[in-house]
Amino acid sequence: MVEYKVVIETGEMTRGGTVDNVFITLFGHEGESERMLLNQGRDFMSNQPDKEYTVKTEGPLGKIALIALEKEQFLPLIDDDWFCCKVVVKTPDKQEVHFPCYRWIKQRQLVYVREGTAMIISKETSPVLKMYRELELRERRATYQWRKTAEGLPHALNVDEVKELPADVQFTFNRALHFFVTSNMSHAEMKIKLLADSKKAWDSLDAIGRTFSFNKTEISSYVQAHWEGDEFFGYQLLNGANPTVVQQCRRLPDNFPVTDSMVQASMEGSALTAEMMKGNVFLCDYMLLDGVPANIVNLRPQYVGAPLCLLYKNKDDKLVPIAIQCQQQAGEQNPIFLPTDSKDDWLLAKVYVRAADFLLHQLIAHLLRTHLLAEIFTLSTLRNLPSVHPVYKLLIPHTHYTLHINTLARERLMATNGVLNQYSPVSMEGIEMLLRKALLSLHYTTLCLPEDIEARGLKDIPNFYYRDDGLAIWDILHKYVGGVVKFYYSSDIEVTVDTELQNWITEIFIHGFLGNEDSKIPKAFTSVNELVKFITMAIFTVTAQHSAVNSGQFDFGGWLPNSPVSLQSPPRRVKGQATASSLLQTLPDVNVSVRGMACTWILSRKSEDFVSLGHHMEKYFTEPEVEALGNTLKEELKELSEKIKKRNEGKDLPYSYLDPDEIENSVAI
Repeated sequence: MVEYKVVIETGEMTRGGTVDNVFITLFGHEGESERMLLNQGRDFMSNQPDKEYTVKTEGPLGKIALIALEKEQFLPLIDDDWFCCKVVVKTPDKQEVHFPCYRWIKQRQLVYVREGTAMIISKETSPVLKMYRELELRERRATYQWRKTAEGLPHALNVDEVKELPADVQFTFNRALHFFVTSNMSHAEMKIKLLADSKKAWDSLDAIGRTFSFNKTEISSYVQAHWEGDEFFGYQLLNGANPTVVQQCRRLPDNFPVTDSMVQASMEGSALTAEMMKGNVFLCDYMLLDGVPANIVNLRPQYVGAPLCLLYKNKDDKLVPIAIQCQQQAGEQNPIFLPTDSKDDWLLAKVYVRAADFLLHQLIAHLLRTHLLAEIFTLSTLRNLPSVHPVYKLLIPHTHYTLHINTLARERLMATNGVLNQYSPVSMEGIEMLLRKALLSLHYTTLCLPEDIEARGLKDIPNFYYRDDGLAIWDILHKYVGGVVKFYYSSDIEVTVDTELQNWITEIFIHGFLGNEDSKIPKAFTSVNELVKFITMAIFTVTAQHSAVNSGQFDFGGWLPNSPVSLQSPPRRVKGQATASSLLQTLPDVNVSVRGMACTWILSRKSEDFVSLGHHMEKYFTEPEVEALGNTLKEELKELSEKIKKRNEGKDLPYSYLDPDEIENSVAI
């Protein structure tokens, strides 16, 4: 008889263990074992020490390449799913063979797990193993199916509710409980204050301050104290919740007729034309919002502006606004507001810009460019890459909970009776129009931070922490991804002939970008370098970029006038008529405000099982060389984190959204 030792690790999450009967079968190149019952009592309960089992066979099985796990009910009427992390098989010659699993196993479900060495399809020599990788993909494609959403929008997972999701992509019990408690506590606080159903206008800024006093951060308090200042206005376009709009302006748009004389007082002795030539003038253009239908909330029509805002980098290296036009069409009834206008006129003009920025931030920078793209990457990975594929192993830790949070968003926020439909300044028709316009104009360079910074002319603007930290993370990820990819692909031809990989990028191109060749998203890979760049972009998008546009939502939006969730009146057509009360008349009603702020509070909170970038516990790669690359990744992220923390010391406005310690490893909130 030949003996194999088997050690199985159960997930430590609440309800991850089982008392059911667990069976294992070993498959080697020279034979297979009998199906064997493993557990004795509570062996596979959570937080139990790993137990070693002995599997006996008549003769040696050869190299163990595959195992099968199966679970049968022990206690009647109890559905006791089991989360298996990994299995280690010790062979008679004392070698350890690792089988990473990391999935839920249900009643009478036969689960095959490959040995952990990553393998591309062109190097798969065993017909049996080829058959199992094809079987795995067939099962996944049946489970994870595409659904067309609204016309012209990225496709999504074909489910209606969270409860329809496979267990492997759902929140853990603890995460679901934390999310439920956090969201309901926030709503309960509003109910206690009798504000969630109040359709009245705000009677003072002090009333807004008192309402949100229970939820504050150091930065939100700073925002409340400084939101009217021009320097702070410019700062948050670089380092606030939405650093994706501002760009260098070398030539004024034809529909924004700012003259030298208009802004002479802001030019510190220079002239607008000269400063544009020097690269010191910048523009925020919210043209995507032009023509987007507004919503009706509390029986009152809301207003959606599409402003243009011109900014100047002054001699103190501060970015300040110098001209604002609140609508796209130039004309006498669309005046250009200036810092030299009355205080109320100028403040109100900035509020219109902040409202437009908030809307583009939530629907484009946040929803479209991180959440919806993350779902595209996740679905295509699950449908086209078997668990043995190196790109699957690279990406799968960065897909945790994405399908759950996106399904939850569609279920609660975007449904007919959801928050967006009831309280958004933009109607559902308008939201779809805006997303459609944004996707049609979305370019690959926009998603690749180094190219995006170059294209927007922001390489040299000072105090741009989003750029500095983001580029550092991009470089670290690019180095790591390059090391892993080049370990498995020794030539461009190996990339070209990898049918699984080509199917992966084709589905991303078709279902995510709707086959739009103008986007320059690759529809096939022809080189190793192309593959490295795209994977780097995907991981950066679902980790660092999501953190940059998600984590500061409440910091900068917790003070309502700084980031209004809606506007109830159009901008002034004539200067000099705004008063102190004009702002209160323009801001959203109480119920709209508190629900919007509650959402930003919930979405900005860390979960109890937060996992920072690169620190997932799952070990999908077993090759020492690739594990070493992962360790180097962690070390370089740690060094960057320490550098960022040191830079932030003593700052009134520390920028920590791209501190690797604060970046979640996937789009999970």
